[in-house]
Amino acid sequence: MSETVKYVGLDVHKNTIAVAVAEDGKRAEVREHGEIANTSAALTKLLSKLGGPGVELSICYEAGPCGYGIQRQVVAAGHNCIVVAPSLIPSRPGDRIKTDRRDAVKLARLHRAGELTSVWIPDSAHEAMRDLVRARLAAVRSLRHARQQLSGFLLRHGHHYHRPAWTQMHRRWLSGLRFAEDAHHVVLEDCIATVDAAKERRDRLTVQIEKRLADWTLAPVVEALQALRGMAMVAAATIVAELGDISRFSKAEQLMSYLGLVPSEDSSGKRRRQGGITKAGNGAARRMLIEAAWSYRFPARISKEQLLRQEHLTAPIRAIAWKAQERLCFQYRKLSRAGKPITTVTTAIARQLAGFVWAIAQEVRLPTA
Repeated sequence: MSETVKYVGLDVHKNTIAVAVAEDGKRAEVREHGEIANTSAALTKLLSKLGGPGVELSICYEAGPCGYGIQRQVVAAGHNCIVVAPSLIPSRPGDRIKTDRRDAVKLARLHRAGELTSVWIPDSAHEAMRDLVRARLAAVRSLRHARQQLSGFLLRHGHHYHRPAWTQMHRRWLSGLRFAEDAHHVVLEDCIATVDAAKERRDRLTVQIEKRLADWTLAPVVEALQALRGMAMVAAATIVAELGDISRFSKAEQLMSYLGLVPSEDSSGKRRRQGGITKAGNGAARRMLIEAAWSYRFPARISKEQLLRQEHLTAPIRAIAWKAQERLCFQYRKLSRAGKPITTVTTAIARQLAGFVWAIAQEVRLPTA
């Protein structure tokens, strides 16, 4: 006896979930089911009500701030569930009405038609590592903001430091500053304390990432990516935490497109027009690749730090890393000599670097569960 499939669209919010159901069949009914509370008990009750003998549920909802808890609960209950990429949901240009219930109906209808693109779902351990990496990124942003505040305060009062900042010498220079108003000394000390606290937070989280790498299933990929120039532990861990299992991309071009490092295009007929990069996909991983791309402006060579990172890696991985240096350093000089803007050059190098990241990930054999 074949099962009947019900396609369920969920429009998930912090407190509520709007539900719609599309019956199996191209012309079958798509109906609003109502609204439930966003709780585990309410979802369990919904699954038992919609499911039953001879009924298969296929559920979808948009990726968002509520995470993957609903997906894990649905799968644990024995049903199918995908989390949809919001930016890739088809939309009608003339549709100007948006409500929770209409969104749920739209999801159910498109899910039945097979027109939704699902995102990769991390397991709970991977999600924990991703949260840790993102906490460090937030700490880096806080540190940058605190330093900008301090620099702005000093600039307003005519104090300039003409050497590299944020060194021990810079700190000694700060301690020797004098202001006409006592309140300004209070502001200076508060800004310095804020910078120190942000730096301690960043360093503390960096240590925690390094400690937890050994127990992470994707740690071998992180270690292998460190063979590349400009890809130390933090950069490699961030890229892997944000991208997940890189081997799920069948070719390097898919990874480049996922990272938004391919040109946008507006072509029609014989006219072909390409613009800047799409900037689709994961922004944190893209920024790490662009930061790493800056290191290829120097001649190709293996530094002492890079040699130490490569000691325990296989010969194919080391060969890919050296091939990346030879090609990307040459390309950087070639594009620079052609007069390309430095940002364009760096982005082009980052796109090619993503291809070498993909190639190295294919060489890593992950432990089986």
